[in-house]
Amino acid sequence: MFSKGQIVFGILFAIAFIIVLIRMYRKDLNLHKVHYKGVLWILLAFLAFIGMIVAIKVIFK
Repeated sequence: MFSKGQIVFGILFAIAFIIVLIRMYRKDLNLHKVHYKGVLWILLAFLAFIGMIVAIKVIFK
């Protein structure tokens, strides 16, 4: 198993990583709004496609 020091390190590393990730995302937010317009529609189309596959699987089961 893990020692207490390894567990503490893992928790602190995860917290620090998440904080840095959030800061970098907020820093680039204006850039993302410019370059990734319309991505929401692609996400919705992908989710609808996966939903159709699941529905077909359930219907023909």
